[in-house]
Amino acid sequence: MAKYRFVVLNENTFEEMLSYKLSRFNVFMIVSLLSIFLISATYAIIALTSLKEYIPGYDSTALRRQAIENTYSLDSLKQQLLLNQRYISSITDALSGNVKPEDIPLRELQGDLGDLTEQFDFSINKQDSLLRAEVAQEDRFNLFETAGTESDFTLFPPVTGTLTQRYDPSVNHYAVDISVPEKTPVKSASEGTVIFADWTTETGYVILIKHQQNLISVYKHNESLAVGQGDLVFAGEVIAFAGNTGSLSTGPHLHFELWSDGYPIDPSDLIDFE
Repeated sequence: MAKYRFVVLNENTFEEMLSYKLSRFNVFMIVSLLSIFLISATYAIIALTSLKEYIPGYDSTALRRQAIENTYSLDSLKQQLLLNQRYISSITDALSGNVKPEDIPLRELQGDLGDLTEQFDFSINKQDSLLRAEVAQEDRFNLFETAGTESDFTLFPPVTGTLTQRYDPSVNHYAVDISVPEKTPVKSASEGTVIFADWTTETGYVILIKHQQNLISVYKHNESLAVGQGDLVFAGEVIAFAGNTGSLSTGPHLHFELWSDGYPIDPSDLIDFE
């Protein structure tokens, strides 16, 4: 087997400075050790430094955690966006009255209950009827009463006048019309925040107030406004003066609506206008 020697000489004196005997085995060992060293050094540099983040496809624990947090944040933003869109849509519907009767969940609910009453006997005796009537009279004006709620949310009539048209979804009239003289003070039905107060072509000066329980009260055809958007108002506070403004108005009156979670409800069920 041929043997070789690796020699390092001084170029001027030709003195032998370094000498190694080389064989295939020695060369193999040197190359192997050098390769192992280079691989280990490269791995250590990448594993212990931030260079690993530049490797395509590398997925660190921090990156996974950040990706999960971003996913949760994105989902929360989507949910909030949907809620905002629904809120804006409810305000738009309250302004325009653009709601189809079949879109109101209460009508579907009443239809389902009607089917159930045909299958079961819900007859009650006289004493039970009297008790139910008494409780209903006491709780008539306590809106959305829930267990654990210490205070009741009460609504008051915004004006005192003659009820000329009632709530009637069959003709797309989601309000009660109350005839009053012009410039009659219009009062807030309950405390809340003014979310819209401006002029519209069809309904004149309009005010929308957001109350508790996601309830929105709407006051249309006013002669003038006494509050602005963003104002906090109290129950019974004067917010406008009744009039005959807007192309849809047929005389001095207040067009009063109530909306709950984006759907109209009959104000007469919650407020005594008589």
